[in-house]
Amino acid sequence: MSTLEEKTIHSEEIFSGKVISLHLYDVELPNGKQSKREIIKHPGAVAILALTPENKIIMVEQYRKALERAIVEIPAGKLEKGEDPSECALRELEEETGYVCENLELLTSFYTSPGFADELVYVYLAKGLTKKENSRALDEDEFVKLEELTLSEALQYIKEQKIYDAKTIYAVQYLQLQEALNKK
Repeated sequence: MSTLEEKTIHSEEIFSGKVISLHLYDVELPNGKQSKREIIKHPGAVAILALTPENKIIMVEQYRKALERAIVEIPAGKLEKGEDPSECALRELEEETGYVCENLELLTSFYTSPGFADELVYVYLAKGLTKKENSRALDEDEFVKLEELTLSEALQYIKEQKIYDAKTIYAVQYLQLQEALNKK
């Protein structure tokens, strides 16, 4: 047991929505005092760094209500209950972009905001892309515009804050690092 652990005294779900639930925890701190924690529970998600044979990155532009603006992102989506992350990645890639892939490799996973949420995102690299004629449809409340960017264009989008989310910045920097290592 860690000396930094916070012991849960009581927990209560105060909101349950379509994507998240919000829980209020009463905790005992390592020094014996008590505090409250508001924690968002999330089923997890996947994000896909999809590369064309020309080494362009498949991106989607999507309006994000939380930001009150559209941003450009790598395709991503929420895990369904009990869904394998790699299956979710294949489904989301096809739904959002119309592409299927021959090769899917897990690059990493990370917690998005561990101070208040348990969302874990799995980031995959997809290669060997083929555009599918009759691909899966987007969710009924989802609207995206497809973009294909070179690495330099993606880096410029980051500077211009058109790309402004952690998963996409991670993916672009991963490619930038791979390119630098391949030049050695």
